Amino acid sequence: MILAERCGYRGGNPASWPGILKLVAEKNRLFQSNRDMALSLIPLVLICIVFAGLASQCSFRPGGPSQGPIPSFDASAALKQDAKTMSFPVRQPQLPADWTPNSGSNGLISGSSGGQYTTVGYITPAGAYLQLTQTSATEETLVPFVAQEPRTATGVENVAGRQWVVYDAPPAESIWVANFGSARVLLRGAGTPDEYRTLAEAVDKAAPIAG
Repeated sequence: MILAERCGYRGGNPASWPGILKLVAEKNRLFQSNRDMALSLIPLVLICIVFAGLASQCSFRPGGPSQGPIPSFDASAALKQDAKTMSFPVRQPQLPADWTPNSGSNGLISGSSGGQYTTVGYITPAGAYLQLTQTSATEETLVPFVAQEPRTATGVENVAGRQWVVYDAPPAESIWVANFGSARVLLRGAGTPDEYRTLAEAVDKAAPIAG
């Protein structure tokens, strides 16, 4: 009764309840005002902006994604610097101009038969990656260190009169290892056998860098 009085109810025909009708009208106007319609559209606008931004960062390529620019890496400077600190002779292979060095690292293989190592990565003309690692570690320690798993020799490749032991474990990348006296040289990557031979021959021909 108190609520009815506050709304203007005085009894009689419902059409004479001006307070209730006024309240209903005010609610209708509240939900239909331009301001509320604008506020309700803001989240939709923001969602559209986000999707438009994402779409602008994508493009359709019928032939698949294209290879981005190859990172620049000064293999010559890196190998010369490593030659000053490594305990074994470091070689710098002279590869064709369309072989591009793109990465490098050095470190230590732990263990009694481990040792220092230096690595340079190359991108072949066909776009494959081949890794060249030189180290004083033994072959038995080097191979599982690089492969991150035990490997068994599966064959031998003879390149320029030097024997390279091959460790194949499909679908993993092939590993080739050769003994260079006080150093071991390892090749690994997605290259073809011919690309492996190109890199192996270039290392074989290279004289040790003066430390």
